Amino acid sequence: MAGDIERRLAELGITLHEPLSPIANYVPFVRTGNILTVSGQVCNNADRQLIAKGKLGAGVSIEQGQAAARGCAVNLLIQVKAALGDLDRVVRVIRLGGFINSAPDFLDGPKVMNGASDLMVEVFGDKGRHARSTVGVAALPADAAVEVEGQFEVM
Repeated sequence: MAGDIERRLAELGITLHEPLSPIANYVPFVRTGNILTVSGQVCNNADRQLIAKGKLGAGVSIEQGQAAARGCAVNLLIQVKAALGDLDRVVRVIRLGGFINSAPDFLDGPKVMNGASDLMVEVFGDKGRHARSTVGVAALPADAAVEVEGQFEVM
């Protein structure tokens, strides 16, 4: 039986697919006490294809970047569910860290990251409000446009 958060995801038209396996020497998440840290998730969709590829400000629009960040946030939720078994065990989204594959003069990374932040608030309400960092980077794995990591308080 689906919990409140999974029902909310269904209302939003979001289906959680199987989590992707790490592509290097790291684990997808670490839990210490009531803190769950999820490794950076790139913007793959359910078909394992990148939602947006390339650089923001050099071929990738802000809207495409926001969709990619939203996809990263979905992938974070997939890892949280894999870690906990039930998304209703999330007490609070503590922090998101966003990495935006950016042209040197691209300054709108925070607008791109709103794609991930907005989803967390849509899904969790006030407990989805979080601290955040957004950093423009020269490159990301597979030339993904966006990667997002997260930290959650859980029970």
